[in-house]
Amino acid sequence: MDVQPLLIAGEWRAARESAESFRAIDPSSGEAIGPTFPVSGESDLQAALTSACAVADELAGAPPSRIADFLDDYAQAIDDDAATLVALAHAETALPADTRLAKVELPRTSRQLRLAAQAVRSFAWTQPVIDTAAGLRAHYAPLHKPVLIFGPNNFPLAFNAVAGSDFASAIAARNPVIAKAHPSHPATSQRLAELAHRALLKAGLPAASVQMLYHFDQHLGLRLARDPRLGAIGFTGSRSGGLALKAAADQAGIPAYMEMSSINPVFLLPGALAERGAAMAQEFFASCTTGSGQFCTNPGLVVVPEDAAGDAFVSTALALFHAAPPGVLFSRGVLEQLDQAVGALRDWGATCLVGGASAGPGYRYRPTLLQISARSFLKHPAKLQREAFGPASLLVRTRDAGEMLAVAASLEGNLTGTLYGASDGSDDMVPLAQVLRPRVGRLIANRMPTGVAVSAAMNHGGPYPSTSHPGFTAVGMPGAIRRFAALHCYDNVDDALLPPELRDRNPGDVARQVDGRWRNDDLGPGRSPAP
Repeated sequence: MDVQPLLIAGEWRAARESAESFRAIDPSSGEAIGPTFPVSGESDLQAALTSACAVADELAGAPPSRIADFLDDYAQAIDDDAATLVALAHAETALPADTRLAKVELPRTSRQLRLAAQAVRSFAWTQPVIDTAAGLRAHYAPLHKPVLIFGPNNFPLAFNAVAGSDFASAIAARNPVIAKAHPSHPATSQRLAELAHRALLKAGLPAASVQMLYHFDQHLGLRLARDPRLGAIGFTGSRSGGLALKAAADQAGIPAYMEMSSINPVFLLPGALAERGAAMAQEFFASCTTGSGQFCTNPGLVVVPEDAAGDAFVSTALALFHAAPPGVLFSRGVLEQLDQAVGALRDWGATCLVGGASAGPGYRYRPTLLQISARSFLKHPAKLQREAFGPASLLVRTRDAGEMLAVAASLEGNLTGTLYGASDGSDDMVPLAQVLRPRVGRLIANRMPTGVAVSAAMNHGGPYPSTSHPGFTAVGMPGAIRRFAALHCYDNVDDALLPPELRDRNPGDVARQVDGRWRNDDLGPGRSPAP
């Protein structure tokens, strides 16, 4: 069987050295499907990096309008190719074709690209600042270096290395992208790369601005991550993989934005349980099992009082979990890691109430609920915060508000933290919110954490170890773009040498901070704000 080509240096070409190859696996059956793809060697990685570096300055100097046109055209191409993309992603991931891929994930993918285009046209991501008295001007600008992006397994479209938020952000900041596709969905990634390549050429941007490799050895990846020619790294995946990449990047001083692991704690307060416990159990079940629980914001730890309402919640949830069919996981690796995580939680004192086992055919796992008392949890909190990526969650039962606060105080950094309180305000959520706030990126009230809205106000990030840096978001324009930017300052520089958004004449209703005030007008004579 012919091995599929790579996108390197603006062309589709055969791998230079590929000792290995692979095919996608249908997770529902465990059978190999589709064409054969190469596992790249060192020469392919170097070729991709060299060619990306060669166009970095040209792309950085490209008119913003051309970047925006590319993003818009690419978004439209994805929408136009929806049927093919959905079919490929469904075959490779077993995610529901209609309810998940066609109606949610694909529209989200194209919307992210369009929002990035909007941020480019408005210069919103550049955050221009002007100090007329000091003669200083500053903004966020391209890195003039490539960005290396690692795509995850769980979002074949919306987080794909060649189409997702990391990709859109890096390109919006006018940086070339080296996309490392995930081997769980290579054909989907290939199709997206084809569409991106065509849109690049249509927009008149350097063809080598987007490059894609399907897979490569971990050691080669670490070597690439510490190459000083890189400008930044974006990664979504496991904690072990993210930390290894970050350690490598740190050696070369390369900014590495890692979205890694999170158990997304949920706290159910007594009044809320008494008021609507059955409905909350249904919400929890749906959140934990949708997509077989393979979300970064899956509710992996739920804190439930030891009272009658709490017992009723657990009973209802157990019935729902018991009746649910096994969830299909993305790969054998995901299945094995989930089984190991559940086993580790049991080893540290958790009791498995339902599930806790794989089931055939393919890569399936029974929806799983474990339980432990807060007293036991607090003896080994670090060990019992292990992420069980899949349709699994740990219930922590508390005797009183003090234990609930103690559990919250013991938590590592997470992407989200959720509080459910009574609608009449009888539950005092303030103490818990105060404890959770510095431990989570997004604080949620009265709804399950699964799902990340594509919004400028979204923070899909959080304190370590959920991410490598608490000050960034992987979703939401323009904030996500600034990860892949450099802060440039101009001191007493003539107007003609300044970027458009820092010149005296406003390029078009751009919001600029001038002498401490946000304005969108031109600067008057003598570089002072217009009256």
